[in-house]
Amino acid sequence: MTRTDTPPSWGERTQLTTFLDYARDTARAKCEGVSAENARTAPLPGSPLMTLCGLISHLRWVEYWWFQVVFLGEEDEGPWTDEDPDREMRIAVDIPLVDLLAEYEAQSARYRELVASHDLEATAKRPIRDGRHVNLRWIVLHLIEETARHNGHLDVVRELLDGHTGA
Repeated sequence: MTRTDTPPSWGERTQLTTFLDYARDTARAKCEGVSAENARTAPLPGSPLMTLCGLISHLRWVEYWWFQVVFLGEEDEGPWTDEDPDREMRIAVDIPLVDLLAEYEAQSARYRELVASHDLEATAKRPIRDGRHVNLRWIVLHLIEETARHNGHLDVVRELLDGHTGA
């Protein structure tokens, strides 16, 4: 996998999508070569949901939430419930990491097309918690931040699991 944070051109959309793809590719790179057992192991005693599988599942579902539910206004069919708001992380340990990564990659391709086909100023169909309707630009920026933040978690979890650093 070749990752780059340098866009092929300097337009705003290209810069934003390059950084989001870079963050996504980094998340996948953090998982390369990990054993199936380690992918399901939570090495931080105070964070039982913090597994490689759980984090990749979370990233997948966070993008679903922002692009499909908030931006497009589709019905929420995510795995979470009011009683278990982090269910996407909990159930991920029962799914092979390779499957989670493939689903995340396939979904990323669909969302690349979605971002390419809408104006960055396009307004989300659903409001955020404070009642405002964000635009697509804000969603992409938020997903860059969210993915980069969780890449830090993936770094720590992976190093604790098997000593692997880098990527």
